[in-house]
Amino acid sequence: MTLTRREFIKHSGIAAGALVVTSAVPLPAWAEEKGGKILTAGRWGAMNVEVNDGKIVSSTGALAKTIPNSLQSTAADQVHTTARIQHPMVRKSYLDNPLQPAKGRGDDSYVQVSWEQALKLIHEQHDRIRKANGPSAIFAGSYGWRSSGVLHKAQTLLQRYMNLAGGYSGHSGDYSTGAAQVIMPHVVGSVEVYEQQTSWPLLLENSQVVVLWGMNPLNTLKIAWSSTDEQGLEYFHQLKKSGKPVIAIDPIRSETIEFFGDNATWIAPNMGTDVALMLGIAHTLLTQGKHDKAFLEKYTTGYPQFEEYLTGKKDNTPKSAAWAAEITGVPEAQIVKLAELMAANRTMLMAGWGIQRQQYGEQKHWMLVTLAAMLGQIGTPGGGFGFSYHYSNGGNPTRVGGVLPEMSAAIAGQASEAADDGGMTAIPVARIVDALENPGGKYQHNGKEQTYPNIKMIWWAGGGNFTHHQDTNRLIKAWQKPELIVVSECYWTAAAKHADIVLPITTSFERNDLTMTGDYSNQHIVPMKQVVAPQFEARNDFDVFADLAELLKPGGKEIYTEGKDEMAWLKFFYDAAQKGARAQRVTMPMFNAFWQQNKLLEMRRSEKNEQYVRYGDFRADPVKNALGTPSGKIEIYSKTLEKFGYKDCPAHPT
Repeated sequence: MTLTRREFIKHSGIAAGALVVTSAVPLPAWAEEKGGKILTAGRWGAMNVEVNDGKIVSSTGALAKTIPNSLQSTAADQVHTTARIQHPMVRKSYLDNPLQPAKGRGDDSYVQVSWEQALKLIHEQHDRIRKANGPSAIFAGSYGWRSSGVLHKAQTLLQRYMNLAGGYSGHSGDYSTGAAQVIMPHVVGSVEVYEQQTSWPLLLENSQVVVLWGMNPLNTLKIAWSSTDEQGLEYFHQLKKSGKPVIAIDPIRSETIEFFGDNATWIAPNMGTDVALMLGIAHTLLTQGKHDKAFLEKYTTGYPQFEEYLTGKKDNTPKSAAWAAEITGVPEAQIVKLAELMAANRTMLMAGWGIQRQQYGEQKHWMLVTLAAMLGQIGTPGGGFGFSYHYSNGGNPTRVGGVLPEMSAAIAGQASEAADDGGMTAIPVARIVDALENPGGKYQHNGKEQTYPNIKMIWWAGGGNFTHHQDTNRLIKAWQKPELIVVSECYWTAAAKHADIVLPITTSFERNDLTMTGDYSNQHIVPMKQVVAPQFEARNDFDVFADLAELLKPGGKEIYTEGKDEMAWLKFFYDAAQKGARAQRVTMPMFNAFWQQNKLLEMRRSEKNEQYVRYGDFRADPVKNALGTPSGKIEIYSKTLEKFGYKDCPAHPT
């Protein structure tokens, strides 16, 4: 299995020796000493940032591209906006009486305090709540996209501090793929949504028809989880130039559909009717005898049970093209033609994640895998399905060389109470409101009964839950319940405006860091150089939590930092990547030389990885390369889900 960037972040971490290491690298004051352009990066790619008199005046992409990325010109706005949080602030009624503040988060005024006052107040109230209620009462899941970088990871730095304090309640999953990443392990044995895809070079060579189902890559590929390598948009440009038929299935005429123009056929089903459309296509394949019986027999399990549902044997409702047409608004003849086109050609079914961000969302991706299985092209060059072509440049072949490790919530030499994200108790991220409304309540998740923690304190760092979460009014009401809410932020977001204590944090342009480009390709290492001085009283999360660690116990700061400052940590991460590169016979310069060069470091191309086919090994030998499902095959019918007995999620897609 190819390990993706996001999975690497969640599951690996760093086991650093607890040595006192000071930085041998002087902080390069590029902005003050040289002016001109400084190389850095954000989620929207590597950038050259121009500074004049301590202020950003412009920013442009550092990589050559065919399709411009408008986000790369916004650095000045991000740093110098009037929406910046300038000083530590405390909600007035909370400052007056932390034990019994007046209700009204979101309506109260704020009082400026010193950093010393703010951290002392947080420490005292955190300590009180923890001693009275235990670690599960502290929610530090703090979900969000944060800023790029391997050191300044807001959520991880928060959780590192909370581990030192004795543990916390965290989160599982994410908003982006909350349904798909839970169902896919039951279907194909992995989360799938964050896996490397069949390589774009193979796709362009072998695919005859490309279906874009509920995805808008011209928009979503402007960013990545780490930093975009920008190749995804280039490959979509090549797809357009190739003239291959593109089928765009989306209720909205997106930027991507406009981009392909006459090269694309736009099919606009009614909102939320994707499964019905897939069923209509599947039924047509079956009735015309165009489903691949041999593939279904050899590589899947449970198809006969699904076929009974598809033909209406179970409910007297055949899921025909005519039936689907009434639900989806797509003409019956077009559904039939679509099925015939897919069956007659090497077809790649690309799907986005928006189709599963709704009730019963797990059915969408499960049914799409089932449809791909009926076509019988899974594991072939340019055929099958893919769920990450729209995200972080999936399909750009993985490079060979150094891969940067990242800061971990676990502290070397410490018996950590919790791992990254999950904490001692983990609730599905989209259930935070349910947890606040039902402390101690029981709920079902993925076949298990779980218990909501009784949350008394929330700390959100590097994320905006008010923009992520569904039903904002319900969230606002539930947000009044905890005794303390702390938000670490750069800007006066909705989350910050609903906090008791707000801490001003630096943007990525005000600190030093490192990042890879390409969550799947690991194409470059980029020096994220500090461009300007921290604005107003903004501080780095790393330094804030180090100071709070010292308040936990004498020597806490030394334990938290493991004796390393910012540049020493960056050298540590870089040296680890260099060691990995050396094992693959790839040469990287020493850290000091790399940092001073002010250039991207590109990893070596791999002919083997450029020939990568998702599920290719499985297709070649399904016994030797069995999937991670109970049967080792694609499970169209899941006996595991059958045992769950969920009325709203039967054992086959529906």
